[in-house]
Amino acid sequence: MEKAIKNKVSKAVVPAIDVMFQALSEFGAKVVPPKRILKMLPELFDHQDQNVRASSKGLTLELCRWIGKDPVKSILFEKMRDTMKKELEAELVNVTGTAKPSRKIRSEQDKEPEPEGVSEVVGPGHSEEVAPDTPLEIDEYDLMDPVDILSPLEKSGFWDGVKATKWSERKEAVAELTKLASIKRIAPGDFSEVCRTLKKLIIDVNIAVAVEAIQAIGNLARGLRSHFSGSSRFLLPVLLEKLKEKKPTLTESLTHTLQAMHKAGCLNLADIVEDVKTAVKNKVPLVRSSTLNWVTFCIETSNKAVILKVHKDYVPICMESLNDGTPDVRDSAFSVLAAVAKLVGMRPLERSLEKLDDVRRKKLSEMIAGSGDSVAAVATSGTVQAARGNMSSVETSESSFVKKSAASMLSGKRPAPAAFHSDGHYQMMFPDCVIVLFSSLLTKRRLLQNLGSSKKVDGAGRPETSRAIEPPEDVEPAEMSLEEIETRLGSIIQADTVSQLKSAVWKERLEAISSLKEQVEGLQNLDQSVEILIRLLCAIPGWNEKNVQVQQQVIEVITYLASTASKFPKKCVVLCLLGISERVADIKTRALAMKCLTAFTEAVGPGFVFDRLYKIMKEHKNPKVLSEGILWMVLAIDDFGVSHLKLKDLIDFCKDTGLQSSVAASRNATIKLLGALHKFVGPDIKGFLADVKPALLSALDAEYEKNPFEGASAIPKKTVRTSESMTSVSGGGLDSLPREDISGKVTPTLIKSLESPDWKVRLESIEAVNRILEEANKRIQPTGTGELFGALRGRLYDSNKNLIMTALTTIGGVASAMGPAVEKPSKGVLSDILKCLGDNKKHMRECVLNTLDSWVAAVHLDKMIPYIIAALFESKLGADGRKDLFDWLSKQLSGLSDFPDAIHLLKPAGSAMMDKSADVRKAAEGCISEILRVCGQEMIERNLKDIHGPALAIVLERVRPANVYQESFESTKTITMGPSSKTSSKVAKAASNGISKHSNRSISSRVLPTKGSKPEPAMSIQDRAVQSQALLNVKDSNKEDRERMVVEGLSLKSHGWNKFKILRVI
Repeated sequence: MEKAIKNKVSKAVVPAIDVMFQALSEFGAKVVPPKRILKMLPELFDHQDQNVRASSKGLTLELCRWIGKDPVKSILFEKMRDTMKKELEAELVNVTGTAKPSRKIRSEQDKEPEPEGVSEVVGPGHSEEVAPDTPLEIDEYDLMDPVDILSPLEKSGFWDGVKATKWSERKEAVAELTKLASIKRIAPGDFSEVCRTLKKLIIDVNIAVAVEAIQAIGNLARGLRSHFSGSSRFLLPVLLEKLKEKKPTLTESLTHTLQAMHKAGCLNLADIVEDVKTAVKNKVPLVRSSTLNWVTFCIETSNKAVILKVHKDYVPICMESLNDGTPDVRDSAFSVLAAVAKLVGMRPLERSLEKLDDVRRKKLSEMIAGSGDSVAAVATSGTVQAARGNMSSVETSESSFVKKSAASMLSGKRPAPAAFHSDGHYQMMFPDCVIVLFSSLLTKRRLLQNLGSSKKVDGAGRPETSRAIEPPEDVEPAEMSLEEIETRLGSIIQADTVSQLKSAVWKERLEAISSLKEQVEGLQNLDQSVEILIRLLCAIPGWNEKNVQVQQQVIEVITYLASTASKFPKKCVVLCLLGISERVADIKTRALAMKCLTAFTEAVGPGFVFDRLYKIMKEHKNPKVLSEGILWMVLAIDDFGVSHLKLKDLIDFCKDTGLQSSVAASRNATIKLLGALHKFVGPDIKGFLADVKPALLSALDAEYEKNPFEGASAIPKKTVRTSESMTSVSGGGLDSLPREDISGKVTPTLIKSLESPDWKVRLESIEAVNRILEEANKRIQPTGTGELFGALRGRLYDSNKNLIMTALTTIGGVASAMGPAVEKPSKGVLSDILKCLGDNKKHMRECVLNTLDSWVAAVHLDKMIPYIIAALFESKLGADGRKDLFDWLSKQLSGLSDFPDAIHLLKPAGSAMMDKSADVRKAAEGCISEILRVCGQEMIERNLKDIHGPALAIVLERVRPANVYQESFESTKTITMGPSSKTSSKVAKAASNGISKHSNRSISSRVLPTKGSKPEPAMSIQDRAVQSQALLNVKDSNKEDRERMVVEGLSLKSHGWNKFKILRVI
């Protein structure tokens, strides 16, 4: 059957599914392994034939009857399309009850003859006789494939995280293990080191870390089961000791983990006797009572045979605990004894119970009697219901399920034999196939009975076929005969037109297609008729039409439908795409066919059309289908851009198919296509084509020059009417270039080598990182790069300066390869990079600036400003570093027209204007000019309070608007450039050098209102400039000049200042 379902002919696949369905429904999941069927189903869900998909859904529903809905959902639903999920969810509502085999293989029949009827159930004592008839329970664990978690754990930073000093980092590391271990089935491996680490974390001082470690142990126990038994015994004493904690979260985690370890089979009662003895002697009463409660749970979830072996060990422990001074411990001991008595009865306990006094014996008897009655009542009612259910299920299975096909499980579906073959051949063949397959397993009597009954049922049920429901909306079109098309066409198209389309005379077909075109253009409600019209044109005249004029008319009609209908189904594109691509190869119909493809692209999006064309062009024997199809792709990219395309698939198609073609026209067309891509995605595309032949690379370089990178300015000419499911990318599609996950290459060995004491090993490790980037075409994902950044960050403090420069270059390369996502895994790295500007070597600082260039190309400048501000205020940066950083900022700001975040740089730049170094002051002045340009006057005026001295003068000069404050400016200019050059020069000198000492005090005394005074209106920018001049501490200045400067520079009326305040300032 596994080979049959892979058959290319869908009519051969459906019977194979039906055979598996028949075998499962009749023999059950014990004979037919569900796991193998579950592995086959995913590829059937996406089969192009609707009948195969329907049969696979029916087989899935039958599986749900045998193994339950939840296991099927957890295993299969993640592998289904959303449409299939919704359909199955709706069908699963109708699946109720449990299934029971209607046939048995010969070995089972020999051991257990088929009963004539259901025996009468008297009480719970007969439960063992009825047990074989109960439904088979399938463990979901057996259906799952084991998953290795040790390798991902190595890459996740677990080992470094658990050693961290911060509790939050330890908790995150253990949480990663908990997440990895949460899968249903874990592949066995060496977990000894993991368990030793968890044992230490259980007693962590932080409760949250301990809880996370305990939960991780529980998940490992559930996923490994018996493979975790040795580790469970190793961890058990610590877990029992931890029961002394009173925190509810910790107690709950411990309870669930201990129960999980027993239920999963990691621990059994015979192996833990000594651990229990130690725990019940613990000095903390809570440990003693909780341990006994856990033993009670273990006994209640064990079978009778196990308890008969171990009760002699546990009863003495409980008898001793009955004398405990804590009531909770005594109650827990009573619970253990009661649980033992429920399973094995009172006889094994008689000798031990003789030592009890009457009060305790009475209490124990009451506990056993109360629980026993309830258990008996439940068992009796459950057995009767099971027996009745078995009778009804036998009747149901014999009458309803034995002769149905898989597709008949779906609601509203007619039986498969009548649906597939009208002559009844498939009906008669199907039971025979089943008989041939299982004849060796069935008795001759059952064989003949089933054969006869199947013929009767099939013969009687042949005419009674229910109407098939319409197939769900899907991308893959179902097959439809011409007769059915004409029936569904109804009165949309005239009957004469359809009959003329079938004519052997080309003139009649041409006349008919012209008439059809007119009728289609006259339709009012076109959306409802699009699919049936497309099917009609694909059938008659069809894609084998030889007359060019008829072909052209057919393409025009299809183009009209695609461009006019508000919703053009994708299945219509699938129906037409092969024929249209062949018409593109013909020069007579090429223009119309390309126009039709463009209409398809506008209707459903270029992503879908491209994906379908890849396979058609790759497999088609006509080389012109490939070359001309690629040329259309060039036009489509120019029209629609690349935001809707999966660029990885497109580049792979170009490399593997277009450039590898033996036809020169195909290679040349591919080169043009890659050139069109370069226009939108830029030079990064070259990294994906590095392994192409040198001759082709030269041709590609020439094509790139013809199509220079336009980035965001490359605006598509056309838009898609319907939004595709794939998220559109911004920035010209650059980020849609494929990125590689390098987490598998960033191994713990590599991280450790980066910290090696040998500088040669460290250098080789950094070069290894560069090679990884090259292999990934300098396009990587951020996954698993946190440790890499941490290791490279450590190399920025290397004793070897050359290694620091190499590390800087590598960090820049990683940032450039990762793009905007670099911000999250690289927290704190940028501040360390900026610290390297404090080096006195020019070459080192140039490396830092190159790294900053790579960084700002990956993330915008606004993300870097907080780090830059901190670096500018850093005293260890040095004059050369400040100067280089201000020059770099000026360069970056010069390429921006508007950047409000630059206002934050105004304060550090203003402070740098008072630096001792002239180069720093000059660089800061240039930076201030760029800040003023990109921030605007209004924002600058709101942030002048922190600017003083020369920086304030530069700011005022730049932001002063024309003809505003002209009078005050002229008066200020006259004063500063007045007849007494000596005085003015000294005033200016004092203003520049003394402002830092007295500006705050002078401004507060002249500007800020005193306590109790009325608020005063804000001063103009020029008034602040005048007041920022030093008035009282200027050497060799005279009082008259200072008074005149203040009186002429301030407008007393406009600011509401009174003479008293002015005199006080003077």
